[in-house]
Formats: sequence, C-alpha cells, structure tokens
Amino acid sequence: MSKYQHQKGIIKDNAIEALLHDPLFRQRVEQNKKGKGSYQRNTKHGKRGNWEASGKQANRFFTTGLPFFTNTFRFVRSAVSADREFR
Repeated sequence: MSKYQHQKGIIKDNAIEALLHDPLFRQRVEQNKKGKGSYQRNTKHGKRGNWEASGKQANRFFTTGLPFFTNTFRFVRSAVSADREFR
C-alpha cells in the first residue's frame, strides 16, 4: 500500500474529515471524449510537435559527407566539359 503525504499539517480531531478536504479528494471535471466539449487543441496537434529533432540528426550526418561529394561532382563536371571541348 502506498503512503500519501497529506497537506493538512497535524490532524487533531477527525482524520477522515481532514483528508476529505485535502487536494487528493477535490472535485475534478472530466473532459468529454466525444460530443459537446470534447475538442482538445493540444492533443489534436500534439503529434506535430517534435519533428525537428530527428531532422537535425540527419542533417548532421549529411553535412559530414558534403565536402567530399561536392569535390567529386566538380571533378566529374570538369571531366565532362573537357570531354565535350575536344570533340
């Protein structure tokens, strides 16, 4: 059994009544899952929130090989243009 740390200080007279007025047993309003009052803006668009983190890791991977590929493409492009000039 878990132990709850109540927020009522030292309970002297009636422990049950003191716990009933504790925030643990406060009234809560349930949010409707369907129907009127069920629209939840945060959960509807919550899936979009963290898309940028995975892209940053991929960009870091591609930028490490980028200078190699740019030098390779320059060499290929110069070889192709040199080949066309000699014809």
